Amino acid sequence: MPRSKWIWGVWSLVLLSYLIPYTLLTRVQAWYGSFLFWTLVGLAVIALNVVITKDFKGK
Repeated sequence: MPRSKWIWGVWSLVLLSYLIPYTLLTRVQAWYGSFLFWTLVGLAVIALNVVITKDFKGK
């Protein structure tokens, strides 16, 4: 897959990080509802960054 598609995946996760907690999780009163979601999205962004940068070579 081209690198640009992976980058769009990261940006879509960033967008979901704003939309989901303030829309679908607004009725969850406990702080760990959004925290769990943001933790999972953070791990997914880290994994995507590893995939995106795996072909970078040092100079």
